Amino acid sequence: MRNNPVRLVVVTALLAVAATLTALQLNIIPGFRNQTADLKAFAFGAAGPLVFSSEEETNIRVYEQASPGVVNITTRVVVEDRFFFRAIIREESGTGSGCVLDKDGHILTNYHVIEKASSLEVSLPDQTKYRATLVGEDRQNDLAVLKLENAPAERLHPISLGTSDGLKVGQKVLAIGNPLGLQNTLTVGIISSLGRRIETRGGDLVDNVIQTDAAINPGNSGGPLLNTSGEMIGVNTSIFTIGGGNIGIGFAIPADAIRRIATDLIREGRVRRPWFGIEGYTLNSELARVLSLPVSKGILIYRVYGDSSAEKADIRGATEVVRWYNNRIGIGGDIITEIDGREVGSHEELRLILEAKKPGEIVSVTLYRDKKQIRKNVALLERTESGANRRRL
Repeated sequence: MRNNPVRLVVVTALLAVAATLTALQLNIIPGFRNQTADLKAFAFGAAGPLVFSSEEETNIRVYEQASPGVVNITTRVVVEDRFFFRAIIREESGTGSGCVLDKDGHILTNYHVIEKASSLEVSLPDQTKYRATLVGEDRQNDLAVLKLENAPAERLHPISLGTSDGLKVGQKVLAIGNPLGLQNTLTVGIISSLGRRIETRGGDLVDNVIQTDAAINPGNSGGPLLNTSGEMIGVNTSIFTIGGGNIGIGFAIPADAIRRIATDLIREGRVRRPWFGIEGYTLNSELARVLSLPVSKGILIYRVYGDSSAEKADIRGATEVVRWYNNRIGIGGDIITEIDGREVGSHEELRLILEAKKPGEIVSVTLYRDKKQIRKNVALLERTESGANRRRL
């Protein structure tokens, strides 16, 4: 029988493959055993223990401590549209964040979150939902307090309110909220600046605002800004943006303002504010020159309201009226330049200084009368409707 060369080659190849597989199986070829063992360990071996850095541990601790007290607020607003002289009523919804203040069910949020809302619903982190009513609002500082209806105290986890006094630029902060409806989202950053002055959506100026680079997006409004102890040092209120999203410039109302305002809203349903009770002109160099005034910055008073702080302190308004271009200006009144050592150049600056004061406190007022500097101690009184309607020059 003649040998077939092709058959011989095939048989030889099969024998070589079989010998190689046998050698691998018996671990005769050096190196292959370790490689296979390493591959199995990499693919199927047990994972090692989780190890967190100290910074990660802080983030986790603060989130677990504070997030149960951050709620989601859903609002419904009735909107009336006009179409060919017909009223079309429709309902719009919105969302924002809030902070549990106490076991009684009081919730802190931004005023703009609940503005014009016809109904309010609050979702806790455990997904339970409750109707809420408005306790009080403070448009000037963009804050509001709600109260949950029939919420069990054991489901409520108040967030500790810290202080904004002593904060430092560069200090680590954490923000928790519900951006774009994503409940209890944590972002981390630092305090970028302190003492900022911002304008609310309603056009009011707010002083001593905290600036942070922690990511704040639509839906974060009303959520807490926290320190590393898990205390609320501010409530996130707005961002500076170019395209509508976060660019690392966010703002929070400070905790000391929150404490004063929320306490008044819960107790009184309104914020008790001192009322200075004057109207006047913001001075500039030209007006000061024309009227031969001793200073070029301050408020030239032309009207003092009855029963006001200014009237009780014998601060005086205009004694005569002169014409300047097309304007009639009351002159002869006192010129206020400082309160408690802070310069007063306009009514808005006066309001911001008094915003941090309470009725009953006494402030030192520097003013000019007949070109002479005078200092008066003024007891701050609360506004009354009868006084607001009484005027004297």
